[in-house]
Amino acid sequence: MEGIADNLGSEEYTFERFDRGKLNDLATLYYSVYGCKPQINYLFKKYDTIYTGLQYIGYVAYDREGEPVAFYGVIPCFVKYNDQIVLAAQSADTMTHPGYRYKGLFEKLATITFDLCRASDIAFVFGFPNQNSYYGLLKLGWKMTETMEMFCLTVTTFPLESFCSKIKWFKSIYRHYVDSILQKYFFSREGLPNSSISDNYGGIYRDKEYLRYKTYSPSRVIRIGKAMVWIKIKNGLVIGDVDMANWGEKEFDLMMGQIKRIARWLGTSQILFQTSPGTTLHTLFAKRFPNTATFPILFLDFGTNIPLSRLKFTFADIDVF
Repeated sequence: MEGIADNLGSEEYTFERFDRGKLNDLATLYYSVYGCKPQINYLFKKYDTIYTGLQYIGYVAYDREGEPVAFYGVIPCFVKYNDQIVLAAQSADTMTHPGYRYKGLFEKLATITFDLCRASDIAFVFGFPNQNSYYGLLKLGWKMTETMEMFCLTVTTFPLESFCSKIKWFKSIYRHYVDSILQKYFFSREGLPNSSISDNYGGIYRDKEYLRYKTYSPSRVIRIGKAMVWIKIKNGLVIGDVDMANWGEKEFDLMMGQIKRIARWLGTSQILFQTSPGTTLHTLFAKRFPNTATFPILFLDFGTNIPLSRLKFTFADIDVF
């Protein structure tokens, strides 16, 4: 596809529609920004959202030598509110090469990506920006509804996960150890329905196709009593969402007690969970554990009639989970 040429300041750039053939360029840019190179298969699966009818929604910026210097992409998904299911997209990877920052590339890439979203009948875009992109998105018309809140529980244990992550040979041994510990609790490699929707809010519609897509990042569902817990082991035991047959206080305490024991056995030094305020899970966690504000929840509305303030999210909804 022919790119869009543009001058920003004294520099000339080409902006090309993201596609499968640009995954290597994205990985190269990722290394320049973060110092590590993701697996191509991970990027392929992450942006392979064909189940929505769309994929590779974004643009890559190239300098005059043809080197990738910036990227902005969104991930199409469906959002459900009451009986409505609409096509939306999550703002995902935003990257600018350190040598090309503050040159207007982010604003240009975002603008043409949002034009592509409108042309693709995406109703709105939502995101959880960090401080690097937060103010840039506000300038582009995004609106904030609320802030996600993080619950972090310290676990007293030998830091086995952290220790093994620093030694390449130990990483695979630790993965096998995790599998052996979680085997008796294992329920599924795919995730859970959205607890926010069960709370009569709206949220990402996690049907079977979405949950199959979400396996681009390794996670698992474990069963603790009558509760199902969607977890990921990365820099701690990360809870993505919970499905409980009975949302009582006693059942929640029993579940968390077992999760703490599992975290100690795994040698993870913390248990993490994030959610929107107002949900049942937020209420249960907030009664017991300290919390801190984390990601702002922002929306860019292209004309949906869904009340965006009624949409809620958990850790499992963020693209890095």
